[in-house]
Amino acid sequence: MAVDAMLVWTVIVILAVGTFLIRFSFLGLIGDRPLPPIVVRLLRFTPVAVLPALVAPQVLWPNATNGQTDPVRLLAALTTLAVGMMTRKVLPAIVAGSAVLIIGLQLSAVG
Repeated sequence: MAVDAMLVWTVIVILAVGTFLIRFSFLGLIGDRPLPPIVVRLLRFTPVAVLPALVAPQVLWPNATNGQTDPVRLLAALTTLAVGMMTRKVLPAIVAGSAVLIIGLQLSAVG
């Protein structure tokens, strides 16, 4: 299926305008007023909710394995979670998970 270049640019512009309007509605219209405490408290949970939503599909159904669950990726995710819970620090968790993923992928490629 061929896609017209004009259609692609039209979609890009519409998405850019939509993104601007969504951000402006929050920052531009109420950015100078203090938020109610309940809203501030709820906004603190946004990263905690977004990160698993981004990571889970890549761990459970990775494109690299045609959607098949990969034990190496599961082990790396569990390692990241365990180190993060033990240290309460992001950087050691990322380093540990990355190391397990890289070593595991290297070992699975050899075997």
